[in-house]
Parts: sequence; structure tokens; C-alpha cells
Amino acid sequence: MRLLFIHAEDFSYQVRDKAVENPEPLTPGLERGSAKNALVVFMSVEENDTEDPNYVNYVVDEILDTLNRVRASQIVLYPYAHLSPNLAKPSKALSVLLAVYNKLREKSPVPVSRAPFGYYKAFDIKCYGHPLSELSKSLSPNMVSAQAVQQVVSRDYYVILTPNGEEYDATKYSFKPGEDDLKALVEKEVLKRELEGGKEPRYIDYCRKFGFEWEPMSDVGHMRYGPAATLMMELVEDYAWRLANELGIPVFKIRGTNMFRRGERAIDEHARLFNERMYTIEGDKDEIIMRYAACFQQFAMIRDWVLSYRDIPIGMLEVADSYRYEQPGETVLCFRLRRFYMPDLHIFTRDLKNAMEVALKLHEIIFREIKKLGRDYVSLYNVTKQFYDEHRDYLIELARREGKPILIRIMPEQKYYWVLNVEFHIVDELRRPREIATFQFDVGNAQRFGIKYRDENGEVRYPVIIHTAIIGSVERYIYALLDTAGIAESRGEVPRLPTWVSPIQVRVIPISKEHLTFANDVASKLEDRMIRVDVDDRFDETLSKRVRDAETFWVPYIVVVGDREVKTGKLSVRVRGAQKPIDMGIDELIGRIEEEIKGYPRRPLTMPKYLSMRPASIIT
Repeated sequence: MRLLFIHAEDFSYQVRDKAVENPEPLTPGLERGSAKNALVVFMSVEENDTEDPNYVNYVVDEILDTLNRVRASQIVLYPYAHLSPNLAKPSKALSVLLAVYNKLREKSPVPVSRAPFGYYKAFDIKCYGHPLSELSKSLSPNMVSAQAVQQVVSRDYYVILTPNGEEYDATKYSFKPGEDDLKALVEKEVLKRELEGGKEPRYIDYCRKFGFEWEPMSDVGHMRYGPAATLMMELVEDYAWRLANELGIPVFKIRGTNMFRRGERAIDEHARLFNERMYTIEGDKDEIIMRYAACFQQFAMIRDWVLSYRDIPIGMLEVADSYRYEQPGETVLCFRLRRFYMPDLHIFTRDLKNAMEVALKLHEIIFREIKKLGRDYVSLYNVTKQFYDEHRDYLIELARREGKPILIRIMPEQKYYWVLNVEFHIVDELRRPREIATFQFDVGNAQRFGIKYRDENGEVRYPVIIHTAIIGSVERYIYALLDTAGIAESRGEVPRLPTWVSPIQVRVIPISKEHLTFANDVASKLEDRMIRVDVDDRFDETLSKRVRDAETFWVPYIVVVGDREVKTGKLSVRVRGAQKPIDMGIDELIGRIEEEIKGYPRRPLTMPKYLSMRPASIIT
């Protein structure tokens, strides 16, 4: 059997005339058809093909494997005699075709349709054009037994490794008290049990509060960021850069394009290995890929640098706008997007041993940062069998540092460009594992892209590359912040953001116009120390309404200014989460805030200081 797979943005056909003497009966449903985002399978049934159930299952699994890789919304089977010179007789071909079609409908997670057999048909097709959009396969019954053997040999499996070095089959592990997060991860990754929907997590409302929204005039999965959301994004971007510089190696921040040409061998090969659907556009001469991470730009840049062993390890970071063509039903606000911002750090190390050494510090920072939020990670380590066998002690050491068992997926063969790929998950308010941070050891792309350095003997070497996002994508880190607030609220606590990332850190509310001058003086002293402050000068609103608006926007410190404050210089400060206002001087307030934001980036407001200058719809 010969199969030609086309991932089609649009596909349609219309029957024209008979192509064989006795074609199958033509029904209205078969006479014409159309589909969008479809995997179109052009299919030639050959002489040696059979209706044997094992063979039919084999063919169906090959089709579903391709479906899984391109993530199409439907499948169209299209009889196409032109792929083979050894065609089966029409009656046999139709029987095999129908057997495959019926089994495919039974096993496919998406709708399956087919074009009629035995007719000339006109068709129109628009191919997406990504690296996986055009594939072909040649199958035969004698491949079935070989495939079965190969599946036994190459099937991935999962183990749980404890800090003491004990190893358990993940499917039979007895979870201990305190291992609920690990259990949730095993159920999702190993047992493929997804939490049923029906409840909207609290963080969605929080997103809207701060201006993280879907853009209704764009494609599915694209967000817009209001003034407060923009400020939070910029702060997290700054923080990611600050963390990268804690690794103790030289790190360079760069910028680049988000468009790369198809046809560049390194680009095509890496894209194919990544195995994600990509956005593509037409360039002047070639098709253009929209990048899905910063890899292309950083690799294209550093390959032009002249490096010696003295320069290694070396890091490169870009906050990269990244594009992934997720399915409409898969997109999740602030978490799974088609366009997002990734503080993508690549560390170029001398060899695997050096990468493992650098990753220990990286691992430490990753866990330190999530624990600052009052959360913890549960880890999935994807590794090759060779890496597991040769570096099991290293994985035990990482489990020991995490202080709990880790889940390991072992791949008997190296399927990708990496030998280790770690996914760090939080378990969210609804008990769903959500990947935030990551790192991986890349042993293939340095040579693919021509990235090299000279060792102590002047020999050319190719570095091992660590890919990492220390705090995840910008949106996912903010998701983690908001989900943490949601968990706090579910426990009856007051939800809040860390002060450093709160869009407004202090709101000063003068009771009347007579108090505005003093309020401005307070605000100026805070501004001089780069503390974000605004002034609610909406004197047509009641004091209680203005205080309530500040609390609704989770402002950590609310300062109400009246006659007493003007006279004494003491401030009445409402601290978020406290039961009653606290009296303190301006210097005491500044000192308290500076202690909370110590070590974190600072940025000015992204909106007017005075609330009277803001439209009512974005007052908070």
C-alpha cells in the first residue's frame, strides 16, 4: 500500500466520471466533499495488500500516528491509483479501502470521511506547508510482524526514582502521604487520565482583572495585554534576565527575527524534530516559518561567533515572541497559546559532563523561584535509555535535591535532539499538572547549525546545548502567580500578588481636594524610590467606593489621606490581608516596601498616575 499524506488547510473534491467498469455505488454523501484542517490520505491499494485485521490495524495506526503529529481536525481517505504501478484489482482494492476506513472510524479521535472508489474526481487542495505537511509511506503485510517486534523493543516506559535510589514501575507505585502531586502527574502522563472539565478556575477572573484577555479580532489562541498586564509582563521579562545572570557564567541578551526560511537545512531538520505544527507565511522567494522558540535566532547568531574553550560555558537569552499552531480546543488563557513570550535561555557547554554541572545550579534556581511563590514542582524527566543507564546517579542526586521521588520516562532510543528533557509541573487549583519551567540537554543541534569551539588542543568541538526557561514562558509564570492566588482564596485567604509584580504597589486616596497636595507629596516620595504609586483623585466618588476599587485591584498598600494625616504626618495604611489600617510614617512605609521588593526589578507605571485621567472602564 502506498500512502501520501497532505495536511490541508482546505480540501474539496467533485466526482466527474467513472474510472473503472464497476465503481462502487455513488451516494449523495460521496459525490462531493470538503474539509478544513484535514489530514488527506491519498491511498493506493497494491496486489499484496490484504484485509487481515492485523494489517488493517497496522495501516490505521500509521495514519493515526501522522494525525497525532500534525494535529489535524479530521481525516479524509482519498483513493488515488497514481501512487503505485502494482495496483490490486478494483474489487479487492475497494474491500481493503473499506476495511481501513471502518477501522479508522472506530479508532480515530477525529471525524473520518472518504471519497468514492472507482471515479475520476476533480479536487482542490491547499497545503499548510510546514515540515510535516507532506509525507509518504509504503506499507506491506510483511511489515506487521516486524513492527510488533519493534514496538516491544522501543516502547517508552515510566519509572519512579526515589532520593534513596529505589526504582519502581510507575504503573504499580504505592503513593505515600504527601505524594498527591506526584500521583496527579502519574495519572496524567502515564495513565493518560485527564481531569474532567466543568469548573472554571479562579485565575481566569484574575486574568481579566489585570487585562489579560483573548483578542477577539485575531485568531484563536492570541492574547492582548492591557496596561496593567503589560507592566506585569515587562517585570517578569526583566526578572528572567536577572535570574539568568545568577548562573555564574557570561550571558548575552540579544534580539532577532521571528521569521526563518524554509529550505535552510538546519531549520528544516530542527523543525521536523520539534514535531510541532508551525505558522507559515509566503516570503519573497521561499516559505517562511514563524519561530516556536528562540532556538533559530540564537543558533544562527552564535555560529558566527569565534569561540574557544575559555569562552565556554556561555549563555544567550532572548525574550522571544513564539508561535505554535495549537488546536482551538487546546488553547488556555495565559497558559497554552498560539503566540506567547518565552525568556528563552540557551547555555553552550563543553560537553555532557559540563552541561550536567551547570544544570545543578540551574535546577537550584528553578526550585528556589517556585518556592518563593509558596509552591513546589513535581518533575517529569524524559531521558534516553543510554543516559539513564550511564547517569542514573545524577538523576538520584536531582531527586535528592528535590526531596521527593521523580517520575522518569525512559525512551529506549534517542528520538529527538536531546538526551534529557525535564518538565517541572505545578499542580493547579483544579489538581491538574501544569508544566512551567524546563531544561534539556541538546546533543544534536550544535553540529546541525555549525556551532563550534576549539578545545585546548585547537581541535574543533561541538558544544552540548542546555535549553531552558527558568521560570517558564512569561505568561505561564504569571499563570502560576494567579493560580497561587486562587488556591489561597479557596482556603479562605485574601488573594494577592507579590508586591514586586503588583501593577500598583501603593494607592494614595485623598479624602477631599484639600488633601490632594499632601497626597501628591506622599506619592512623590514613593516615586523617588521607584515605588509604583497612583493617586485616586476622583472626588465625585465616595471614599468607600475608592477604597473598594483599590482592594478589588489587589493594591498591596492603600494610603488614605485626611486632616489627621496632613496634621501629624502619620499615614493610615491599609495593608492587603490585614484586619485594620496601620499607622506608619512615610519612611517606614518605604522601608517595608523596599524590603518586599528587594532583588526584584522595578518599572514605572504604564498608565496615568491620576485615576481621574483614566477611562472608567480601566479605572482599577
